[in-house]
Amino acid sequence: MAEKKSQTFEKQLESLEEIVDLLESGDLNLDDSLKKFEEGVKLFKTCKDKLSKAEKKIAVLNEALSEEEID
Repeated sequence: MAEKKSQTFEKQLESLEEIVDLLESGDLNLDDSLKKFEEGVKLFKTCKDKLSKAEKKIAVLNEALSEEEID
């Protein structure tokens, strides 16, 4: 799983989309479905965390920009 953490957000999102497609296809047995679902949950959490950090950074930058405009 260390490989997934070093991937870009876009690659992780692409992997998550592939897992969703695979799960929706219904072609996996129960054990494989559970493994893919678990992998998908981990990818989702990683992507959500990265988005949250990016949103916070944008908010900080916007606030700094607003403060500069006031001065």
